[in-house]
Amino acid sequence: MMKKAYVTLENGRVFEGLSFGAERETVGELVFTTGMTGYLETLTDPSYYGQIVTQTFPLIGNYGVIPPDFESRKSWLTAYIVREKCDAPSNFRSEGALEGYLKQQGVPAVYGVDTRELTRTVREAGVMNAAISFSPWKDFAALKAYRVKDAVRAVTSDKIREYGAQGGPEVVLYDFGAKANIERELVARGCHVTVVPAFFSAEEVLALRPDGVMLANGPGDPAENTEIIGNIKKLAGKLPIFGICLGHQLFALAMGGKTRKMKYGHRGANQPVKELGTGRVFITSQNHGYEVVSDSLPCGTVSFVNANDGTCEGVDYPALNATTVQFHPEACSGPRDAAFLFEDFIGRMKR
Repeated sequence: MMKKAYVTLENGRVFEGLSFGAERETVGELVFTTGMTGYLETLTDPSYYGQIVTQTFPLIGNYGVIPPDFESRKSWLTAYIVREKCDAPSNFRSEGALEGYLKQQGVPAVYGVDTRELTRTVREAGVMNAAISFSPWKDFAALKAYRVKDAVRAVTSDKIREYGAQGGPEVVLYDFGAKANIERELVARGCHVTVVPAFFSAEEVLALRPDGVMLANGPGDPAENTEIIGNIKKLAGKLPIFGICLGHQLFALAMGGKTRKMKYGHRGANQPVKELGTGRVFITSQNHGYEVVSDSLPCGTVSFVNANDGTCEGVDYPALNATTVQFHPEACSGPRDAAFLFEDFIGRMKR
């Protein structure tokens, strides 16, 4: 039986729809993502921890649920909103329908919502909190008070994991909420990858004698991770470093730069970035709500900017043998334009 659900924004707007996930009420930070494909990667990306995700593409679930495409062991987002759900997926790899997966994962979801208007509201007013409920939401004080806190601590692994064969470059991958495809891309290029928890000390990393360090993506406000920033500061300059998304932000903070929250962030698989050294434009996958403030960097050179809004998309630190990017070169599913950055990192390790 269809059950009515309400999406209530902290500015007072209410959108009606129908429930199709776990039947429970929740509060989170409302964001939108523009990817036409890749909903499974979105659902399992730890960077969405604490957030209610709206898909702008109208039909979601048409190729079902495919576990080999997951980016992590579970779904991390707080709730899910779509215009139309597909109950009869058609794909030879599908192992079930989206509704069953959301219920199994305990993720509340709403369909039948005017996602175009909901997205327009967020673009005009900025990211805000929202509630999913089965009757009109009343407690606006609690809604406005919600904050995503201790996000990295919530999603990181508590143990060391190893991938790939010995003999290639040895990479330590910091798990701040790492997408599985980062490890896959490194292994595919012959690396042996040791994934370590987010709060692994710099001394413990150096004791592993790696050839390089990857700083992964992850959720939340980068500036709250003071312990991690301290460890990155100790590692900087001692071996090649490559940072992606949150890793890009954390390295900038470790170098004395600043970050700030964006109005509505960049989330989707169609974000254009311009490489300043060549003038080339790459289409990239992105998922972030914070940015590095370009003119706050005491060292390093901005290497990429967003072609839409001019925000910082990458920084090179030649003196420290480090490079970081805001976008996702490991994008899956998504554009492959920036995959060459993995070869650059491996080349720096070998040199």
